[in-house]
Amino acid sequence: MLSGELRRLPAVARGIAEAAVDAVDAAQARDAEALNEAADRLAAADTEHVGLVLGSVVRALLEDLHPDGLAGEDIQDVLEQCVRDTLSWTADLDVDTLVTVLTGALGVHQQEDGAPRPDPRRLAWHAPVLLAYLLTVSGRRLEPYLAAAFAEIMRAETVEMP
Repeated sequence: MLSGELRRLPAVARGIAEAAVDAVDAAQARDAEALNEAADRLAAADTEHVGLVLGSVVRALLEDLHPDGLAGEDIQDVLEQCVRDTLSWTADLDVDTLVTVLTGALGVHQQEDGAPRPDPRRLAWHAPVLLAYLLTVSGRRLEPYLAAAFAEIMRAETVEMP
């Protein structure tokens, strides 16, 4: 169940928020079946919007966890710990996709010319896994970060309108 701010989102955005909350909750509970179901719902939504929202949340969490700046060894540590944690409960983790999620959220992912775009379903599975890890180690809650991400996206879309 979504909180007040997220419940007031337009239907499409609310669907993304609900699926994201369900996916992260499932990953935190180490419930592979529920995570797969929620990731399917995320993958069925607009890929660009899902990536923008989840990427914004990942970036905000990383910034909060590293207020003095994020160094390369910090990124490496997050990846290693998230991989270790996730592999303790599922073998479905793909490290390359996790790297894509993390570097994409930070705006440093380089898509090679001619390389196939990452599978939206795999991204929709790995982003919540990374978020679940970050939320667990930080003791923070997802919904305030989701609400802030949607607010920023709506603000940006309003500013861009002529």
